[in-house]
Amino acid sequence: MKRTGFLSRAWAALVLAAIFIRELILSSIVVARTAFAREIDVMPAIVAVPLDLRTDMGVAFVANLVSLTPGTTSLHTSEDGKILYVHALDVRDEAEVVSAIKTTFEKWVRRVEGEA
Repeated sequence: MKRTGFLSRAWAALVLAAIFIRELILSSIVVARTAFAREIDVMPAIVAVPLDLRTDMGVAFVANLVSLTPGTTSLHTSEDGKILYVHALDVRDEAEVVSAIKTTFEKWVRRVEGEA
């Protein structure tokens, strides 16, 4: 596990903020379209997202980012903090939901924590 410096972590925080804003806007549009659709065609599901975070703060941060994004909410974490259970409004592919969370929020939270 390679540790990074302050500037790298600050940059990661800025990138994470931009990613969150993008996800907030995109998911808000999807939820609004769903809410106003004449025929609602969603497949809600609870998805288990395996986490590779090293701190409880990192797990909490990812869980909060997920919950603040419209259409998803964090439900629970496993006792060891290695699995985050997420309810998603529309799940066509469970692996895609897991990948989206891991490659956006989790990846950049790890970088903010100092992992490369």
